[in-house]
Amino acid sequence: MFKQRLKPVDADPSHTEARLLEAAGETFAEFGYRTATVRQICKRAGANVAAVNYYFGDKEQLYLAVLRSVPDAHAEKYPSGRGLNGNATAEERLRAYIESLLHRVFDTGRPGWHTKIIAREMVEPTRALDSLLEEVARPLHRELAGIVRQLLGPAANDGDVRYSVLSIMGQCVYYHQARAVIARLYPEYKNDAEDIARLVDHITEFSLAALREIAQKRQTPNNAGR
Repeated sequence: MFKQRLKPVDADPSHTEARLLEAAGETFAEFGYRTATVRQICKRAGANVAAVNYYFGDKEQLYLAVLRSVPDAHAEKYPSGRGLNGNATAEERLRAYIESLLHRVFDTGRPGWHTKIIAREMVEPTRALDSLLEEVARPLHRELAGIVRQLLGPAANDGDVRYSVLSIMGQCVYYHQARAVIARLYPEYKNDAEDIARLVDHITEFSLAALREIAQKRQTPNNAGR
């Protein structure tokens, strides 16, 4: 079950390990984990077939390394705190989180396979999914849950926090997942830097309004515990 944490891969594209990782990402994204072969990957990387075993152990560990490389790259480029200090308010932290998530989703500077391979893993999950969720998704959810809980106040229940977290994330992800539909419905929307900045403002404002409404309801005795 992918227990071993792999060491970071050398980012130098001239290094065999880095070439294997990039080639594997492209191959897995194109064919899926089950169909892609080590031979295909090594041919694309210009490496000996034995190199996968030498650097990663086996095909499964290589696949997990590929999946891990995506959020690791995101976190380095778009940290969720966006440079805020320890005195930032919950409102500021929520905005920074939403801004980070949107930039990760819409980052066009990444290799084309980054988004595709994560989407494929969600649709065609492998044994790697559980490890990926524990190492990447759960910490991100916990971080947002901490912000949401602070905004909702002590009267909020776990369900309030959970649904609020999923709703905020859902707003951010929808604009990317449904971009083909949105482009046809609203041709003026370009998903450029200006549109994303406006989207950050909107989702933050929309979410804060909803959280304040929920918090106010939970503070009313007749609504406590609902």
